[in-house]
Amino acid sequence: MDSVYFTEEHQLFRESLKDFLQKEVVPHIEKWEKTGTIERFIWKKFGEMGFFGIRCPEVYGGLNLDLFYTVIFLEELQKIKSAGFAAAMWAHSYLAMTHLDAEGDERIKQEYLAPSILGDKIGALCITEPFGGSDVAGMRTTAVKKGDKYVINGSKTFITNGVYADYYVVAAKTSPDLGNKGISIFLVDTNTKGIAATKLDKLGWRASDTAEIAFDNVEIPEANLMGEEGKGFPYIMQHFALERLIMAINGHARAEYALEYTIEYMGQREAFGKTIDKFQALRHTLVEHATDVEHCKIFNYAAVARLDKGEYVVKEATMAKLKSTKVADETIYSCLQMLGGYGYMEEYPLARLLRDSRLGPIGGGTSEILKEILSKMIIDNKNYKPAVE
Repeated sequence: MDSVYFTEEHQLFRESLKDFLQKEVVPHIEKWEKTGTIERFIWKKFGEMGFFGIRCPEVYGGLNLDLFYTVIFLEELQKIKSAGFAAAMWAHSYLAMTHLDAEGDERIKQEYLAPSILGDKIGALCITEPFGGSDVAGMRTTAVKKGDKYVINGSKTFITNGVYADYYVVAAKTSPDLGNKGISIFLVDTNTKGIAATKLDKLGWRASDTAEIAFDNVEIPEANLMGEEGKGFPYIMQHFALERLIMAINGHARAEYALEYTIEYMGQREAFGKTIDKFQALRHTLVEHATDVEHCKIFNYAAVARLDKGEYVVKEATMAKLKSTKVADETIYSCLQMLGGYGYMEEYPLARLLRDSRLGPIGGGTSEILKEILSKMIIDNKNYKPAVE
């Protein structure tokens, strides 16, 4: 399986990343989970190792590597007992930075993308709103042109890295009467006057900083418009396939970790004179989940391979996220049950895994929204094309 998609160089990268995470990240995880704040030094260390620049152009300090290095990055981050920490890292590098690379001009890339690759600046992508949720086109935040500036008013919510980010990539309506054709994308430095970020208290992902952000007459230079005015919705749509695949890969990876931990536990835990991995009911339940996870993993890898070739895989990416996040929830739920009372204890990883995993079917487009998108494609024969050529 691995030899189909992963070369020896990929495997060396995986071992290097695993070693880095165990030495530099794992010793701090419990502290960050309790405080809800990831200390700045670790961002710099990730940058020094090149982990934030995996897909970025070399001219800005990136590595310009294929997507399977990203797969490895995501998978290993899911196996260190903090999906919140993982989210902070990949939201910076694959949400905010993706827009900087794709839509930012040379000045923005020099001033924000290059420092982001080095871990000197932290970014957040601001799309979701309190009244909008998955309805991107229904956003209410506005950006009104006044002379050589834009004035932004509105609010965003559920924004990963929203409190300690150095910059936001913000979607706002420049022509509210045009619906989704009136949305534009902006670079907003968080030092700008009129920004207020409030930290949200979450069920899971507790190490990550998730915020509600208010923009009150925030003035930014017109040069901070990214790409063309009115093209924000296509820009957002263009990157959804990657975001959904990221969520799918996260799903199969955390489910794999849950299974590996549970199998090890079952081989040590004894009941009625034998280890519990010898009880048929538990064995058969576990292999059902292992089969589902492997199916998701193979499908996800195939979709990644096509995306890496430049194919538009919105259908496959949507299916991948829908299925993988559901399978992850079901697998982790069963794994916790197999630990009995210990599964309910915070000192064991399954309790946190269960809470962290629950965001999978919600973030990046709810499962209900994804089902409707797929219904249009499968039942109504709607053919989605790349939003930006």
